[in-house]
This record gives sequence, C-alpha cells and structure tokens, in this order.
Amino acid sequence: MKELIEQLKAEGITEDQAYKVVEIIKNFAKEKFPIFGGAIDRLFDKYNTRDKEADDFLD
Repeated sequence: MKELIEQLKAEGITEDQAYKVVEIIKNFAKEKFPIFGGAIDRLFDKYNTRDKEADDFLD
C-alpha cells in the first residue's frame, strides 16, 4: 500500500488525499464485489501503513 501511496504522491496528490483515494477504491471494490468484502477489508487492512504507523506511535 505504501508503494501506491508514494505513486499517488508523485503525481501531485498530498498524502492525506492519497489515503482518501485508497479508501474510495476500497469502498468501490466492496460495493462492486460484495461477496469479497471481507477479503478486501483484510487486504487493505494488512497493507494500510498509516494505521500501522499510528499503532507503532501509540506503543
């Protein structure tokens, strides 16, 4: 996920905007393929670096 965020930032999108884009894509995929909703959540959660960084900071 970090690689995708970096690519979006390289295109001129701020980091906050990049994370929002990823969230929109995640929700879009879940709407179009509801049967895979759980798998999509796990995939995005596994690679969501922002949450991991926040968790590391709190530990």
